[in-house]
Amino acid sequence: MSAVYYILGVVVFVAAILASIGLHELGHMVPAKAFGGKVTQYFIGFGPTVWSRQRGETEYGLKAIPLGGYVKIVGMLPPTVDGVADEITFDSEGNKVVKVRKSNTGMFTQLISDARAAEWEHVKPGDADRLFYKMAWWKKVIVMAGGPTVNLLIAFFLFWTVFGTYGARTIEPNPGPPVIETVSECLLPYAEEGRACRADDPPTPAVEAGLLPGDVITSFNGVEVTGWEQFRGLIRNNAGGEAVIGFERDGEPMTGTTNTTVQARPTSNTDLTLTQVGFLGVTSVSHVVVTHGGPLYTLEQMGTMTKDTVAALVNLPVKVWGVAKAIVGLEDRAADSPISIVGGGRIAGETVSHEDYIASEKMVFLLMLVAGFNLFIGLFNFIPLLPLDGGHIAGALYEAIRRGVAKLNGRPDPGYVDVAKLLPIAYGVAVVMLVMGVVLIVGDLVVPLHLES
Repeated sequence: MSAVYYILGVVVFVAAILASIGLHELGHMVPAKAFGGKVTQYFIGFGPTVWSRQRGETEYGLKAIPLGGYVKIVGMLPPTVDGVADEITFDSEGNKVVKVRKSNTGMFTQLISDARAAEWEHVKPGDADRLFYKMAWWKKVIVMAGGPTVNLLIAFFLFWTVFGTYGARTIEPNPGPPVIETVSECLLPYAEEGRACRADDPPTPAVEAGLLPGDVITSFNGVEVTGWEQFRGLIRNNAGGEAVIGFERDGEPMTGTTNTTVQARPTSNTDLTLTQVGFLGVTSVSHVVVTHGGPLYTLEQMGTMTKDTVAALVNLPVKVWGVAKAIVGLEDRAADSPISIVGGGRIAGETVSHEDYIASEKMVFLLMLVAGFNLFIGLFNFIPLLPLDGGHIAGALYEAIRRGVAKLNGRPDPGYVDVAKLLPIAYGVAVVMLVMGVVLIVGDLVVPLHLES
């Protein structure tokens, strides 16, 4: 039965992600058509076509590889065959008339020329005023921002559903003097936390002080300890110094002496910046705090998640490189490494098939997992680099600024921004994205993260 539940979890997760992709593409298609643009294709997936239907001028369908989707909006680039088209018109017989300036030669120029030629094939009589590159800059922004905005809205409503019903669960230390829950046996670098202790790993300062689970901390270097956060601050600020720790065990006062070893640790639970601070190696007995909230609370929580996601995006290449090293056995895979849709499906399957979770907890975890993926997809697509949506948005905004400056200075209208000139960068970014995607998929198959990781 657990195998059935595992498969069910994978299917539900993949279906939810595909639905999110489909809605993302609708976020592009609907405003594009509303502004008079021509959309010839709407597909979920890549590769060979599995199914398709023609409805009006748009072909709708599914592709074999469910790792994305696309809509074909005609005129993303100024189309031409031999060079850059300044203008496209049609004569009385419906033949294309193109004003062309001579194209240079070279590898990148040929790539650009080929891309323009591909655009040419989709331009038909009557399309001259329906080309995307001719839209007003604000219409371009709305069309390209529509997709990732839909993902952010999906994330918002899923998070709101969870926070408003099940509530947000946070673990907070019990009030009063800290009661030790766990004592780390060995001293590990932060990046290696979670692995088993080895014979050559040094003991933690907590072990050297003789601390055990159940001990009640009463003082630190003569300062009375009244709470966990205060105790944690005293430890961190005692970088590398001697420490005399007062504690009670079964009601008996005791004292332990140690040296709070300096370790690179996160600044706080929300700020993961590594800083050299004092380290002891204990956790406090804690309890679960349930907080219910509405739209404003959800936005506040998503603001924090957005900061964490942006930080993760900055470090994404480094994290993916870590996964690559784990694949070939150079190091263990970090518990906080990124995952692909394959890894997400695995975790979803493990969650649904886990015997210790009740049905409501499984549902909440799946909702949070799908919401988290949508938040990441939405923010990732706003990165201002082609071929991402943010690259087209940046081009439209640049066009608005360039035209506005020209108008203020009384200069002629500089015209539309030709994003085709950035295609070499777009191809480079696409290759990097493809490589990272393959590394993560292989990593999720070879060195997967599990639910208990």
